[in-house]
Amino acid sequence: MVTKKAKVYKKSSPNGKLTTYLAKRDYYDHQKWQDNIDGVCIVDTDYIKNRKVFGIVVVAFRYGREDMDVMGVSFRKDFAVKQIQIYPPLEEDRHPLTKLQAKLINKLGEHAVPFHFVLPTTTPDTVCIQPSEFDGGQPCGVDYQITTYVANSMDDKIHKRNSVSLSIRKLSYFEHGQEQQPREEMLKEFKFTSGAMKLECTLDKARYFSGETMNISICVDNPTSKKAKRIKIQIMQFADITLYETVTYKNVVTELETEEGFPIEPNTSGFCKVYKLRPVLDAVKRRAGLALNGRVKYEDTTLASSTELTGNVNKENMGVIVSYKVRVKMTLGFGSGDMVLEVPFKLSPARLKGFQAEPEAKDGDGSQEEYDLVMEEFKRVAVKGFEEEMSGGLTSMGD
Repeated sequence: MVTKKAKVYKKSSPNGKLTTYLAKRDYYDHQKWQDNIDGVCIVDTDYIKNRKVFGIVVVAFRYGREDMDVMGVSFRKDFAVKQIQIYPPLEEDRHPLTKLQAKLINKLGEHAVPFHFVLPTTTPDTVCIQPSEFDGGQPCGVDYQITTYVANSMDDKIHKRNSVSLSIRKLSYFEHGQEQQPREEMLKEFKFTSGAMKLECTLDKARYFSGETMNISICVDNPTSKKAKRIKIQIMQFADITLYETVTYKNVVTELETEEGFPIEPNTSGFCKVYKLRPVLDAVKRRAGLALNGRVKYEDTTLASSTELTGNVNKENMGVIVSYKVRVKMTLGFGSGDMVLEVPFKLSPARLKGFQAEPEAKDGDGSQEEYDLVMEEFKRVAVKGFEEEMSGGLTSMGD
């Protein structure tokens, strides 16, 4: 029989009467299904008496710093994605236990109560815009938070003393299928010379995992009397803030400029070379305006994934839309200008380990694996604005 260690994250309310356990902090949209948020609460029934325990998942959109809030005008929007009653459990909310939940309940005893959230498929990914060193407060972006709390009703005000708030990340992870290779080309004609110079850029695939090396093929045909002197290749990130007015942040993630193989002389053809670039956070992690997969710790944060817009999704509800392009600039001889083209591609989070199956398949797969639980205090920084108190009955984003 196989025994493996499973990390469990734990956090208690300030008064110690409510403790929440989560099996993970990152939850993925796999296109065909989404990871469920499964956890366990330890409830002090003597303290609760005739009250109840509720849970809420809130997504917060921030499009300005907290210190910019003036005259009661807030630069953030909060939406209740899902709200449930955890204790006493309702029959309609009962769900088959995951193996980890069953193990936790067996370990924690009779006061342990499971809970289960299913996120809507239209919810945005966690994204934050890196602030400059002079900016204070929380950065612009999209954050998720799970809060469990004690109250008489679901819409009662949530108090810090008897609630537990945990920040999580929601990310999109699509397995790479067969997609057409991205390719762009441009022609440039010149006065007093026949023919047109051709610049072509082809990527080896349409979608890359975070940190994966990109092979960028550049081909040039020059039947003209002009000369190409050098080439610059940049990987560009674009982040559109879609709340109210659209603001776009544009950043160079990595770049390469070379004269190797140049100049390309007049009336020559057949130049073709593959350049390798790797879009990673390390080199630019302090750059203001860069979109990241949540601002937590640099060691578990990466470049934001490309936003996947499916169906009739309202762009404003996505908060931040992230896209990537390869930008190629070829500098020509004196007075001939430059040739510039852009090729879009998609960036995914780092490749997940193991076989990714739907939640139902995982629960009932009949595996003989046993879990050895490892408890860890939940230290991820909470979304500012929730840690004091907030009211229930927030705007809903749907079921």
